[in-house]
Amino acid sequence: MPEAVLVAALRTPIGTAFKGSLRATSAYDLADRVVAAVAEGLDPDLVDDLILAESHYGGGVVARHAAVTAGLPQVPGLALNRHCAAGLAAVSTAAASVRAGMDRLVLAGGVNSTSTAPKLSFLGGERWVPPSHPDRPDAPNLDMSITVGWNTAVREGLTREEMDGWALRSHRNAVRALDEGRFKDETVPVDTPHGPFEADEHPRRDTSAEKLAALKPLHPEIEGFSITAGNACGANDAAAAVAVADERLGLPTLARVRSWASVARDPAETGLTPTYAIPKALGRVGMTLSDVDLFEINEAFASVPLAAVRRLGLDPDTVNVNGSGCSLGHPVAATGARMVVTLVHELRRRGGGVGVASMCAGGGMGSALVLEVPAP
Repeated sequence: MPEAVLVAALRTPIGTAFKGSLRATSAYDLADRVVAAVAEGLDPDLVDDLILAESHYGGGVVARHAAVTAGLPQVPGLALNRHCAAGLAAVSTAAASVRAGMDRLVLAGGVNSTSTAPKLSFLGGERWVPPSHPDRPDAPNLDMSITVGWNTAVREGLTREEMDGWALRSHRNAVRALDEGRFKDETVPVDTPHGPFEADEHPRRDTSAEKLAALKPLHPEIEGFSITAGNACGANDAAAAVAVADERLGLPTLARVRSWASVARDPAETGLTPTYAIPKALGRVGMTLSDVDLFEINEAFASVPLAAVRRLGLDPDTVNVNGSGCSLGHPVAATGARMVVTLVHELRRRGGGVGVASMCAGGGMGSALVLEVPAP
C-alpha cells in the first residue's frame, strides 16, 4: 500500500467576517488563490483530483472552479461537507484515495467565506438555515453556544474563569506566533478590493482577563450560563489546502499522513467528540497519546479543548500553541485544513514529530487526523 505524504501545505490569512479584510472576497476567490499556490511547482499532469470542503455555501463545486483557474482544466473537483470537520475530511479523503492506489496526487482543503455566503430560502422567500441535527431543547440545532459550548462546560464542570483563561491564552499564543513570524511559511497573501491582505487579523492584542470577564453571557436567562463571545470562536473567512501525494513519486515530503478517524455521539455531546476521535485515530496506527508532540484541538468554544485536556490527560502546553478558534478564528469549512497546515509547519519548525488535529463538528460528530513530520 503506498504511503500518503503532504508535499505542500498553505493557507490564506484569516479574516474577520463582515467587517474584516476579506469581507468582499468570495469563497471562489479564496479557493482560487490557495489552490494556485499549493499547485505551484507541481506537474499538472500528476494531479488527479481536487477536493475542497464547503459548508453552507449554497451548492456548486468551488473545487472545480479553482482547478480551472489554477490552470488545471484536466482536474475534476469534489465538494465535501462534514460541518466543522469538513476540511479534515477533505485531507483524509485525499489520503485514502492515494493509499488505495487510485490517485497519485490530490489537492485537498477547505474554503469558507462567511461574509459572502448566500442566504438560502425556500420558494416564497422564507430564509432557511440548514440544521445540523433534529432540533430539541437540550441541543438546539441552530445555537451551538448551548449544544457545544455550554453542554461541554456543564458535563466537565468547567468554570467561566477557566474558559476565559483559555481564551486569553489563545489570543496571547496567536499574537506571539504572528510577532515571531511563525505563520510566514504557511500563509499566502490575498489581493482584495481593499488592498493586499497578508496576516491574520482576528487575534486581539489588547484583550485581558478583565475584558473577558466583563462580557455578558450569551444566554443570561439560563442560570449560570458561562459562554460568551470571548470564550467562543469567531466568525471568519479563509481557505487552506494541501497537496497529498503517493510517496513513490519522490516529491519532497513535508509530512506523512499516518491515520484518521471520525466519530459521532448524541448531539448534546458534540463538544466531547475529540476525546473519542483522538484515541481512535491513534489506535489505528498503534500509537498512544504519549507519542504525540503537538495537538491542534479547535476552539469552537474554549470548553472543547479544555474538556479534551481534562479527559485525556493532555499537557496543555502541547495544545494550540499558536492559538485556535477563540483567537485566530473559525472559518468553518477551512478550519480543519488550516489546522493541518499550521500543525505541519510548527512541527517542522521544531525539528519534526507527531501531531494530531482534531475538532468537533455539528450534529454530534468529531474527527481527528494523525501526522508525522520527519526530522530534517
